[in-house]
Parts: sequence; structure tokens; C-alpha cells
Amino acid sequence: MEAKACLCKNIAPEEMQRIRAEVPSAQTISHMAEFFKVFGDGNRLKILYYLSRHELCVADLTSLVDMQQSAVSHQLKLLRLNRLVKLRKEGTTVYYSLDDSHVESIFALALLHLQEQ
Repeated sequence: MEAKACLCKNIAPEEMQRIRAEVPSAQTISHMAEFFKVFGDGNRLKILYYLSRHELCVADLTSLVDMQQSAVSHQLKLLRLNRLVKLRKEGTTVYYSLDDSHVESIFALALLHLQEQ
């Protein structure tokens, strides 16, 4: 299919070529799509919110999100596999927190964006 010349833009062909050359690889785009899919569940978002406030164990999260422990554990596993949360063991208790400051920033920016008037 032949591309039609755009009459509404004044972007030079060289600039268009530069923009096209900088697009992430197909594999990276695919990983990003999977990453953002994880944010598509309200329960996972609640878990991320609580973990953005404090390091918590599964029992605490179960109480906060009002879900069965097995369901919370399943969500935490998915969040861990996508590098959104990490765990720390203290004796027999496992504590969860956000993986790093990037996750906190992504979550905080999304919340800020949605709360703008």
C-alpha cells in the first residue's frame, strides 16, 4: 500500500526517518504491552497501592484487599514475575514491597494523571 503524502504536517522526511529509527524493537514493545496488562486488574492495583504505602505480608494484604489468601498469593506471584514487587523473608514470614522506585513512580504518575481536573 502506497503512503499518501501528508498535507497537514511540516515534518521533514529526515525527521520522520529519525523518529521511525528510534522506535523500540518489536520484542520490547511486546514486553511493554505485557507489563501494562498487569495494571489492568483492580485487585492488583489495590495491592500495588498498599505496597506503595508499606511493606506487607500476605496476611496483611489479604485483610486489606478482602480476598482469599490463595488469590492474593496468586496476584503477588504475577506481580513478582513482572518485576513489580519483591519479597523479603524474615524467619517464616514473607514480606512484600514494590520492586524499586520506578514502580512507585509509574504508579504515582498514573494516579496523579487520573486525579487531575
